[in-house]
Amino acid sequence: MKKIELEFSKLIEKNQGIIYKVCRIYANNEEDSQDLFQEILLQLWKSYKSFQGNSKFTTWMYRVALNTAITLFRKSTKSINTQEIDNTLYKISENDDFSEKQEQINRLYEAIKKLSEIERALVLLYLEDLSYREISETLGITEVNARVKMNRVKTKLKEIMNKNEE
Repeated sequence: MKKIELEFSKLIEKNQGIIYKVCRIYANNEEDSQDLFQEILLQLWKSYKSFQGNSKFTTWMYRVALNTAITLFRKSTKSINTQEIDNTLYKISENDDFSEKQEQINRLYEAIKKLSEIERALVLLYLEDLSYREISETLGITEVNARVKMNRVKTKLKEIMNKNEE
């Protein structure tokens, strides 16, 4: 294996959780998730030689993964009707048992899927505890814009969850 291939493989293995998280937010089922995972890997490999190290590898990886997911999502929504999402969303309580928490987390992800592609990316990066500076670098927007958009997305997500509780 060439040096560049070995280096790339190690970086992907170390950071593959990023790809899984992007797939979970943008794919509707396991098959789509696997296809998206493969497409993201392909795009990462194709653009790896152009990675110059001006940002952290994970920042660059998020950018490629999100751009790939958003591009495929836009293509799929033009050609396929998206599935209806279960409208029973609940707030997450700290005292619930594991299986109930997992169900509530799944419902949160379903609510996130009702957001636009960019809003999903913001939520994903926010949930990853990235700073607003890192979010802005990843999405190619200003830090102030990232803060404003995130506040709007939080409000929108609360509205979706409250609406679905009724």
